[in-house]
Amino acid sequence: MTTPENRWSRFRHQLVVVDSLGFSLDPSRMELSEADLARFDAPMAHALEEMTALEAGAIANADEKRMVGHYWLRAPERAPSAELRAAIEDALHQVEAVAARLHEKGRFSELVLCGIGGSALGPLMTARALGRAGDRLRTWFCDNTDPDGFDDLAARLADRLERTLVVVISKSGGTPETRNGMRELEAAFSRAGLDFARHAIAITGTSGALFEASRGWLAQLPMWDWVGGRTSQTSAVGLLPMALSGWDVRGFLAGAAAMDQATRTREWRSNPAAVLAACWHHAGGGTGARAMVVLPYRDRLELFPRYLQQLVMESLGKRLDRQGRVVHQGLTVYGNKGSTDQHAYVQQLRDGRDDFFVTFLVTRHDRQGPSIEVEPGATSGDFLHGFWMGTREALSASGRGSITLALADVDARGLGALIALYERAVGLYGSLIDVNAYHQPGVEAGKQAAAAVLALERRILVHLGAHAGCALPVEALAGALAAGPEDVWHLCERLVATGRARREGGGFEARYGAVGASAGGGGGGGGGGGGGAGGGAGCRVSSKMPGSRSQMAPETKS
Repeated sequence: MTTPENRWSRFRHQLVVVDSLGFSLDPSRMELSEADLARFDAPMAHALEEMTALEAGAIANADEKRMVGHYWLRAPERAPSAELRAAIEDALHQVEAVAARLHEKGRFSELVLCGIGGSALGPLMTARALGRAGDRLRTWFCDNTDPDGFDDLAARLADRLERTLVVVISKSGGTPETRNGMRELEAAFSRAGLDFARHAIAITGTSGALFEASRGWLAQLPMWDWVGGRTSQTSAVGLLPMALSGWDVRGFLAGAAAMDQATRTREWRSNPAAVLAACWHHAGGGTGARAMVVLPYRDRLELFPRYLQQLVMESLGKRLDRQGRVVHQGLTVYGNKGSTDQHAYVQQLRDGRDDFFVTFLVTRHDRQGPSIEVEPGATSGDFLHGFWMGTREALSASGRGSITLALADVDARGLGALIALYERAVGLYGSLIDVNAYHQPGVEAGKQAAAAVLALERRILVHLGAHAGCALPVEALAGALAAGPEDVWHLCERLVATGRARREGGGFEARYGAVGASAGGGGGGGGGGGGGAGGGAGCRVSSKMPGSRSQMAPETKS
């Protein structure tokens, strides 16, 4: 039975403090015994050796024969060559020079960041954490390929487009979501009679489509192949938006560098990143059996769980380990801000499924300036702090584990430290479970599958156009195109909804045809039946499933 005395003893022996950052990590409520900790001594020593090799320039992304160098971004002197060090230092100077030049000209009041994945989630989280009234530029995001989202953004910026700066972020320029966003933005500027190039900056690699397309823009800043999107916040990807908004870029980098230094220690029990990785492993038995619920008790950190979803889940969610064995590893992350979550899903966390552990994020300071008392002797911040401590105690009473991270405040230095902490913890945990934390084959597979779907959509349009006098059942279309009928049905319904195809009949008896074409003998567009199995006079179709050839053709007269 856990008593206040042995809980205090465990807290004193396990608390990790980084005085230079005003940071502490309390893993004591994860209930790791001395024997549990001792089991990590050897594997953690090996993980830390691998991390040292990584920072020295070892090939970590074996799939692409790439180094992983995000740690050098806040300590260029650690880069494995003078050339890399100079490139990193030059990029920081470019970031500051570009921001200073644009501030001096005073042309812009709005900033649109066009990117996806790490190129959006990191800057989005940072903007929520550090943004304040009076920032040099107000930040907007174009981070999806949603037409309604594009229209909404264009409408909100319509009367200030002339004062809008766009930063397009893509290593290759071929990422469809970012490319589509850029083209939609270009069209909006064109409709307003504005030259997009005079409003645009690119952050990109030097060999991709965006690098060529952005020649003549206001600036080009580098993205290197040894920096992954999810670890790019201390590169130009994260630093340029910070500098343009007027936030403390150097303080952010200093916080990350200070945490890097604290997490290099080989005395792993005083290394906050190593302790985090050990807690994750202990909680889920090294298989990710428990989800990580992240509960930040500050509004400014409400997007941090969303940022961690990519950093943690894209890094650790792997089918194969580094030996090629099927392991289906991962660590699920979700979260909501405190104390909001106490009115949402804490009920289940306390009394429901025991399939998680909690990470609380708290700060010692809660506002700039004095606070009023909302009741005698208590401020609103006192209530927030009390809700965190009360929730932690309630979870402990139900045998639910938790970790508490405490920052001095949500400022640039503290945010840089928090990002660096989790980057290191993910790398160490990846070593413990023997997965490559620096590639993402599942993401690439999803992109390839999406490209195949878009290709099928184009084939459907071509086929319908080639049989303009016909209205064709899904099975016939699928057979002719050697495609799955479910995919064909979804795509046909989308083509009808967007006005690029027509539907005759309804439900699974519906038939699809080219826009503007009429199938003789068929029913009326959108609702009628009729027309027979072929969907119109002059058409002969086959209902054979994919795999046969010549399953559909217009009937010819001899």
